[in-house]
Amino acid sequence: MGEVCSHITEITEIKTADKYVCEECVKAGGRWVHLRTCQTCGVTLCCDSSPAKHATQHFLQTGHPVVISSEPGEKWLWCYADESFAEYE
Repeated sequence: MGEVCSHITEITEIKTADKYVCEECVKAGGRWVHLRTCQTCGVTLCCDSSPAKHATQHFLQTGHPVVISSEPGEKWLWCYADESFAEYE
């Protein structure tokens, strides 16, 4: 695995999900598989395994690069811009 990108290393405080739901799926009556929380604005959205892929859509629309897994027990970050991955404590 390569070096962790600057988008990830610049994060000093992890934003976590307020609620365990995809905010956009709830509005649209959709469903999700796993959840991701944006580390720029804190919105929680569904992953690419979910039908609507709202987290990726959020990155494409806003440019917010880094998400964390919002799944219980998972502690990792993903940067869409650099396709970089890192675990955290």
